[in-house]
Amino acid sequence: MSAYNAFKACVPVAWSPNLYITLVRGIPGTRRLHRRTLEALRLRKCNRTVMRWNTPTVRGMLQQVKRLVVIETEEMYKARKENVANHNALRPPVVVNHHPVPAADSLQ
Repeated sequence: MSAYNAFKACVPVAWSPNLYITLVRGIPGTRRLHRRTLEALRLRKCNRTVMRWNTPTVRGMLQQVKRLVVIETEEMYKARKENVANHNALRPPVVVNHHPVPAADSLQ
């Protein structure tokens, strides 16, 4: 399963007052109506996320462009951001010693 499909599978299951919308497909080649809808949602570039209130108007717009976007609730968005932050966190450096360790019997 590709990373896109794993990301796309994250659909909100619980009601949330805010929706986090991420554009995951490119705008070129889409219908003019879809481009205008994405413009109204303030989604201009791929992999950009915007927060919108969960209203019937916004949900109708999202229904129109559902194949281009990923919708997350606030909890899902925060969990994903925390996973990304943990993944990008600084780790201690790996020290590689290329000098061979002398054997105990060769010291005598």
